[in-house]
Formats: sequence, structure tokens, C-alpha cells
Amino acid sequence: MALGIVWFISILITFVHLTPLIVPEEERNFKEWMIQHNKVYSTEEYYYRLQQFTENKKIIDHHNAGNHSFTMGLNQFSDMSFEEFRKFYLLTLPQNCSATQGHHHVRRSRPNPQSVDWRKKGNIVTPVKNQGHCGSCWTFATTGCLESVNAIVTGKLVPLSEQQLVDCAHDFKNYGCMGGLPSQAFEYIKYNKGLMTEENYPYTGHQDTCNFKPSHAAAFVWDVVNITAYDEKAMIDAVAWLNPISFAFEVTADFMHYKKGVYYSSQCEKTADMVNHAVLAVGYGAQKRGKLYWIVKNSWGTAWGMDGYFWIQRGKNMCGLATCASYPLPLVH
Repeated sequence: MALGIVWFISILITFVHLTPLIVPEEERNFKEWMIQHNKVYSTEEYYYRLQQFTENKKIIDHHNAGNHSFTMGLNQFSDMSFEEFRKFYLLTLPQNCSATQGHHHVRRSRPNPQSVDWRKKGNIVTPVKNQGHCGSCWTFATTGCLESVNAIVTGKLVPLSEQQLVDCAHDFKNYGCMGGLPSQAFEYIKYNKGLMTEENYPYTGHQDTCNFKPSHAAAFVWDVVNITAYDEKAMIDAVAWLNPISFAFEVTADFMHYKKGVYYSSQCEKTADMVNHAVLAVGYGAQKRGKLYWIVKNSWGTAWGMDGYFWIQRGKNMCGLATCASYPLPLVH
């Protein structure tokens, strides 16, 4: 009997050693995601991130099981809570959307086209960039807009410096990695007499000493146009006939998981005081079922959304997107 027990225990130990541990599906998904996004954690952080990932995946799966105009998906932010995400990627200081009013009217003799996409009009929109762990979205919306405006006028598409704005534009109510607004950044460029190129003043993703060299200025602003608040029709006119435009809106937790389709939210506010993210509208369109949308360039890299872009519902001031739109009039030397 004793020999039988010993034999049984021996077989059991062998079986335990030879049989791989069964990894729960959530943890297997998490490890696959870690490999995909080159994530490495300490043991303690690993279990915290696993928990965040699991919670986010449940939100994503629940949303995708419903009937919505947009789909959610895992991305580089899927191990973060929205509170962490907001701290690192969104404007953290209140914005008031005030700046000198520019005088520029869209003159048109015919109706606006059904759809517009400036990416298809030649070499006018720079590739999607990545702001990293810095609330500098406002600088990318600014450079993206000025890059396109200059390209339309000069025929040359030159990437411009976000870092100069992060480091140097404080006197115009901008706060580096803590936030700012494109309208105020355009004002800075106008009165500062120029913005350097990305090549001459490269992005670091953290605030440093201002290193602007006037002799290296490559883009200039003659005036700033702030589209009348809540006038989304004027935004459409500008994008249809003139150029891409910057706008700000309020990001809430579900937008962090956006993958594709026309984004809308019933959770966000529609007022200027709640905007926390700045982006670039490069066009607009409509789905076959009639849902209108903006085509928007983001600054979270190409792994997020639709290769770095998203669509957001048009005509409803969705999340306050019509409260803070602006674009520069270039000064060409």
C-alpha cells in the first residue's frame, strides 16, 4: 500500500512538471498585446497593467457587441486607466479659446462639395506624428495646419517644429506639455516672427529652454482666423474651399479606444471650457446611410485609430468641436 502511494505521488509530481500551466485567456491576450507593443513591466506593475488591460478589453468587447457607428479596439493605451491617459495625453489646464479675431471670409459661388479630403489633393498634409507622453496635441494641430496652408500657397510641404511651441509660446497662454490652443500658438508665431522646421528644432516630448533662432524661421503667420464659435457651417466652408483647419474638442474615456467608424458620444460636453484635445480637420464626408463626418488627423501615431486618423460626427458640434476652430493666413517671404 505504501509503495502504491509513493508511486501515485511520483506520477502526480511528474504530471505537474510536464503539464504547462493553463494561462487564463485574459492573460494570454495581454501577453500577446505586450509583445505587439513592446511593453515590459516589473512584476508588481505587470499585475496592475493586466487588470487595467482586462477592464479596457471588457469595455471594448461590450461596445462592439452593440449597435454603434464606430468600433473600438485594443491599442497602445490599453494598459492605462482614463485618468492616467488624460494626465499624459490631454490638455490638463483650462482653455478659454480666446484670441485676436482674424478677418477672412470664404468667397464661393457654388455649393460646397459633398466630400473633401486634402490628403488626396497633392502633397499638402504631412504624415501622422506622435506627441508621446506630453500634452502637446495643440502644437501638432498648429504645425499640421500651418504646414498644409503653406503647402497650398508655396507648393512645398515642410514639417514644422512642435518643440519650439512647447518651449517658447508661454506668453500666449500656452503651457508646454500642460496644454495650449492652436489659435494662441498661431498668435505666437505671428508676433514671434516665425516658426522653425522640425529638422532644425526637433521634438523631444518634454519642455526645455526656448532655442528659437530667427535666422532659421521657415514659416510665418500674417493673421489668425478664429471661426465664430458654434458655427460648424463656417468650418465646412473653410475646409471645402481654403485649407485644413485646427479644432479642439472634449475627449472622454471611450475615445481612447477608438478604432474606426464615425465617433460620437453622449458623455462629452459641447462647450468651449471643456475642450481638452486639439486636432486637424483635413476633410469631411458622408456615409451611405447619411451619417456626416469630419476626417481628422490625430497626433497619437499611426497605430491608433485609422492609421492615426479618425472620423467624428459632423453637424452636431460633437464634443464641442465647433467652439474652438482656427487657421492661419500665411505670410510668404
